[in-house]
Amino acid sequence: MNKKIALFIFASVAFLDLLGIIFKIEILRLVFKPLILLSLIALYVISTKKEINKTYVFALVFSFLGDVFLLFDGTLFFMLGLGSFLIAHLFFIKVVVSWWKLFNLKNTLLIAIPFGVLVAGLILFLNDYLGEMLLPVIVYALVIGAFGTVATILYKQHRTSVAFIMMLGAFVFMSSDTVLSINLFYKPMMVLNILVMLSYVIAQYLIYKSVVLKGEM
Repeated sequence: MNKKIALFIFASVAFLDLLGIIFKIEILRLVFKPLILLSLIALYVISTKKEINKTYVFALVFSFLGDVFLLFDGTLFFMLGLGSFLIAHLFFIKVVVSWWKLFNLKNTLLIAIPFGVLVAGLILFLNDYLGEMLLPVIVYALVIGAFGTVATILYKQHRTSVAFIMMLGAFVFMSSDTVLSINLFYKPMMVLNILVMLSYVIAQYLIYKSVVLKGEM
């Protein structure tokens, strides 16, 4: 029952933040955006029957910090938000790699190629609009691409529902960040704001689900 309540709170908080985006109610965003990850952390702790994955919790904490920083305008807050999410993804990567059976350099490089192409395509598309943000965005894009790579390798090694959900979560996260980049640097649109929010929440939930299922094994 506690898990159902925690899940309801997580979904409700995300929905209220989405309403804030759609109707441009800033107070809803300021109040409920930070609560998304806080409620997800609570949901994870309640859902975990065995040992808590501290690395995953660190990823959620830095995601929370990223959400808070990106609520505010200005280059400093953007850099702090970007840096927080970069660290969060490094923790996500660490979680996934710890589930690998083995490391094969050749297979890793082969799987990394399509993700590298996607990252290069995005950077080339946004190149004229990034300005001084070019290098930070490149670094961040490489890290999120690495997350997609290691999650794909995990699925190729295990072919389980846990691995598939994690891979799907990584892909949705990549999609969310791609749309966010286009919305921020190329052409801001309300529909993109909504897509970013929806895909972000879905990605975080999928990763949470994968970690919980793994912990039950």
